[in-house]
Amino acid sequence: MTHYSPLDPVQQQPKPATQHTLLHQVQVKASLPFADQDSFEQARRGFIRSLEPMRIQHHHANRSVIDLTTLEFLAEESPDTVNPSLWRQAQLTALHHGLFEVVEGIYQVRGFDIANMTLVQGDTGWIVIDPLTCAESSKAALDLANETLGAQPVVAIIHTHSHVDHFGGILGVTTREAVEAGEVSILAPLDFVKEALNENVLAGNVMGRRATYMYGNLLDASPTGFVSTGLGAALALGSTGFVPPSDIIATNHETRVIDGIEIEFQLTMGSEAPAEMVFFFPKFKALCMSEITSHHLHNVYTPRGAQVRDAMAWSNQIQESIDRFGDRLEVEFASHHWPTWGQEQAVTYLKKQRDLYRYIHDQTLRLANLGYGPDEIAEAIRLPKSLDESFHCRDYYGTVKHNAKAVYVKYLGNFDGNPANLNPHPPIARATRYVEAMGGADAIMARCQRDFEAGDYRWVAEALNHLVMTDVDHLPARALLADTFEQMGYQAESGPWRNFYLCGALELREGLPQGSQYGPSAGMAEGMPLANLFEAMGVRLNGTRAAEQNLEINVHLKAGEPVLLDIENGVLHAHFGRTSSAAPLTIEATELAFKRLLLGLSDPIELIQSGEVILSGDAQVLVHFRSLFDQFERRFPIVTPRAALDSSDDQG
Repeated sequence: MTHYSPLDPVQQQPKPATQHTLLHQVQVKASLPFADQDSFEQARRGFIRSLEPMRIQHHHANRSVIDLTTLEFLAEESPDTVNPSLWRQAQLTALHHGLFEVVEGIYQVRGFDIANMTLVQGDTGWIVIDPLTCAESSKAALDLANETLGAQPVVAIIHTHSHVDHFGGILGVTTREAVEAGEVSILAPLDFVKEALNENVLAGNVMGRRATYMYGNLLDASPTGFVSTGLGAALALGSTGFVPPSDIIATNHETRVIDGIEIEFQLTMGSEAPAEMVFFFPKFKALCMSEITSHHLHNVYTPRGAQVRDAMAWSNQIQESIDRFGDRLEVEFASHHWPTWGQEQAVTYLKKQRDLYRYIHDQTLRLANLGYGPDEIAEAIRLPKSLDESFHCRDYYGTVKHNAKAVYVKYLGNFDGNPANLNPHPPIARATRYVEAMGGADAIMARCQRDFEAGDYRWVAEALNHLVMTDVDHLPARALLADTFEQMGYQAESGPWRNFYLCGALELREGLPQGSQYGPSAGMAEGMPLANLFEAMGVRLNGTRAAEQNLEINVHLKAGEPVLLDIENGVLHAHFGRTSSAAPLTIEATELAFKRLLLGLSDPIELIQSGEVILSGDAQVLVHFRSLFDQFERRFPIVTPRAALDSSDDQG
């Protein structure tokens, strides 16, 4: 872990908006139709009941998983320290929470997490759509519906797509035993298991660290701190789980009848998520658009990190939904935000969402074909007025700039064609040369102070980043860079951009937050197929330490086929259905005990002493095997330097 001194208490305090930020907020207020209250009317429509206070307790820790009482200040007028357009979105997502009726027979619980949980009344019980991120929130949502509308069993669960805020809370609405007994069915789109676990496990640590910035988890809620994610009021942080689906929607035109309710499915693969689907309820004339449409511009590339999405496919899939369901629907609802009622209004909304992604796609490639690079394109693209002045097309979550760059990368990669950018120095080496070329730290500070006062925050951030990367203990540089990020956060219309800037300022002022070593939760690990577990372990294998190793272990799992683990050429392989007579160690265990052993979820000695794990052969092989894997630190530095890497890296 990298350590450095915090700034003094005075410098740690939030600063007021500068005159440049004040002018920016005034310009935003003048440029958008804030008198339009239609979104607020839709967000309130169908309200039945909420929790009072709107706070949900963690099942196993002395803290809340979500607490919207901290956002009650949003009822006031927008302050100078928040973009007024983002403030409007924050009001819509944080102040309208609880149980809502979409139509008779379809209900949504909003504000209990970043996403919505939808409940559809079947003949004998609830069909749950998207059981949120954590069990605490999904259980509270189900309890509220049962207490208010009458208790019903859960008979089916539909995961709209492979992002964790739509499946991680499954153990709050059902149990593995109920699914395995066939009492509850779980429907998901093609490739759901692979994509859900690849995103949340293989790259889970780095995504999780960046997500603390994107969702503002480290910020206190206040007019100078956290106000919104843009996508929802706040991300619930609680107990996650995973249960493999029992029914897969594998083709584009499939229909299911679940507990007497007919559902028509449309796959939307590779758009907002690698595995996703939307679906129509003929009985209710209701279209669930999952996360393909929402009341903002979404991310074609998400700042937390994920695969770049296909803006063309995204637009085309919305058009397919219009073609298949547009003349039959009377309401459109989704996995985030509030519904759109009325056939004409819903189709108009869908068309604008369709054209939002297509416009960014087409104009990015037009400019790329004229020879412009991604930064130039992002600076140049402006939405047409018909989209720009529609609040559901604004930059509350994704941004036009980020999405234009994502389209460029999707087709052309991150290289812009200029040979100067083929093989640049890594950040610290590059920063050292910039600082020297700019005349040293004193010259940079003098220049940046003048530019800060002139309001050129983008340049100040770029220049001071080089200085901080070369000398993290240069406290005036860290202080001014933090003040710069703060003003950029105050001006941001995007919730993630604001949170990134303000979390960067927080880390510069106070130092790295306390962290722990990363690993999947017990609930996620228990439901994870072994093949995915071994893929995740391969990512943790330190190739330098393992490069000269040739190692085999036989694994015999009760009620499962044998597995041969071997390390060769610095790569971990898992061969199912195979054993090796030359392996110096054999491990016998239940699948769950084996997972807990390899992931460090239980003490190895206790597992062996209890008989849950039996070792035959050389036990030191297991010790050596475990030593070859890195432990990831959750809270690694983002705006300050890490230790330099090279080809002989042996970071643990």
